[in-house]
Amino acid sequence: MRVMAKNKSHDGSGPSQRQLRVGELIRRTLSEVLARGDVHDSDLNRISVTVGEVRMSSDLKIATAYVMPLGGEGQKDLIAILARNKGELRRLIGKRLELKYAPDLRFRLDETFDQMDETRRLFAQEKVRRDVED
Repeated sequence: MRVMAKNKSHDGSGPSQRQLRVGELIRRTLSEVLARGDVHDSDLNRISVTVGEVRMSSDLKIATAYVMPLGGEGQKDLIAILARNKGELRRLIGKRLELKYAPDLRFRLDETFDQMDETRRLFAQEKVRRDVED
């Protein structure tokens, strides 16, 4: 009788080291590809894009990239433009990283910047500052 290893994606322990490593490699490569203008889309090449994080699915077949345009302008347009070019981006990433299978790319707005601004705003309130300083 074979004993099956517990699937880490379902035990609440978070991403595996492999997921984190591959996600970071894809984040760096995607950032380089976008910064260098390697995609043949003038709309995309006009936008400076910050890639904050890439999260991998447990089977490494889906990479969700959290992105934000520099300055925050045109967020919805950015997601549409990236989605339109995901095939070429996937091909470039797969080629550069020499992955056996290049993951499907998905793009989401990186809301951590907004969350940081909100946190700063809360800490700047007089009542909160009093509570923190006591």
